[in-house]
Amino acid sequence: MSNKLKGKYGEDVAVDFLRKRGFEILERNFRYSKYSEIDIVAKKDKIVYFIEVKYRTNSFFGMPLESITKSKLEKIKKGVSYYISKHQGEFCSYRISALSIFGEKIDFLESILF
Repeated sequence: MSNKLKGKYGEDVAVDFLRKRGFEILERNFRYSKYSEIDIVAKKDKIVYFIEVKYRTNSFFGMPLESITKSKLEKIKKGVSYYISKHQGEFCSYRISALSIFGEKIDFLESILF
């Protein structure tokens, strides 16, 4: 399976996981520029979540959340700022989140801070 297909599969698993927990999926693969993409934009209880999805089938390249670097987070923040500017007044608050999939194990970090 190609990396692109693995990524899509991981995002599909993440969307299913989130929907089962009451999240409304607003967008997938929201692109601010060629350098900034937000995997999933979801809403629950008047909070918008900007979710980075990391999927791994093995730990050869490290665990999923280890690949969210400070540089990656800065790119996500730029995309979040742009999204917020385009949707002013549509939601009360937001969080930058991460969803890790490793085999059958799924971890959802509702708010990530670095």
